[in-house]
Amino acid sequence: MERIFDAHAHTYPKNLAEKATRRLGEFYNFRVMHEGTVEDLCRTSAEAGVSGFMILGVATGAHQVRNINETISAEIHAAREKGFFAYGCAAIHQDTEDFAAELDHALKLGLTGIKLHPDIQSVAIDDERLLPLYALAAERKMPVCFHMGDDRPEYRFSEPQRLARVLDMFADLTVIATHLGGWRAWDEAKTYLAGRKNVVFDLSSVLWAMEPETAEALLRVFGVENVMFGTDYPVISAKDYISLFDRLRLTERERRAILWDNASHLLGFEG
Repeated sequence: MERIFDAHAHTYPKNLAEKATRRLGEFYNFRVMHEGTVEDLCRTSAEAGVSGFMILGVATGAHQVRNINETISAEIHAAREKGFFAYGCAAIHQDTEDFAAELDHALKLGLTGIKLHPDIQSVAIDDERLLPLYALAAERKMPVCFHMGDDRPEYRFSEPQRLARVLDMFADLTVIATHLGGWRAWDEAKTYLAGRKNVVFDLSSVLWAMEPETAEALLRVFGVENVMFGTDYPVISAKDYISLFDRLRLTERERRAILWDNASHLLGFEG
């Protein structure tokens, strides 16, 4: 039986999930298919045969950071008690007063990396306010997970070339470039991110947006050994996204690398 790790999921407290998923759908003009709670994530993951997942936090204000991260910590520990390989990336905001203190607190909470959503947070990847954060993340060996790409002219905060500038400045920084390096900006992602050291990509919200042949070509460009499976739950369930993944023409070794081994190597778990 294949082992599957979902490297890209978002959850919200029960009392906020309906509002949060509605706003997410409005921002991207698509239908969010699931409720967005950790209970639903665990249920749909188990139904799909997913053994683990990484929950990614997003903060739209600095005042939210501590509460979001403590919530994610509680969720991943609860999921581990149910038998999942559960990990979390801490939310952070560009206006956070003390990056070092928040990162250290996130590590104490058991969180693994940092998540930034430049377009929702209205901050460019290469904004000077974030440069100290990247230096601290590199020192603490915390990967930074970026939402990447958008085809709308008003949302160019997460352009692949902006990430390339950051990578030029921080050679020791490990980066997760979601959505195969640039949602609907894949030509730019190929130009600026292919072959980059310390960059891992994920497949989230890609496979329903392009033909299988296009996805296969991008996997060859970035290297199968550098790509993790991810769903973007609650946008879509693991079961439905695995069905899309199954359309790709991959060898057993390539499937295993994307579905499990690459995440296992990055996050340091076995199973």
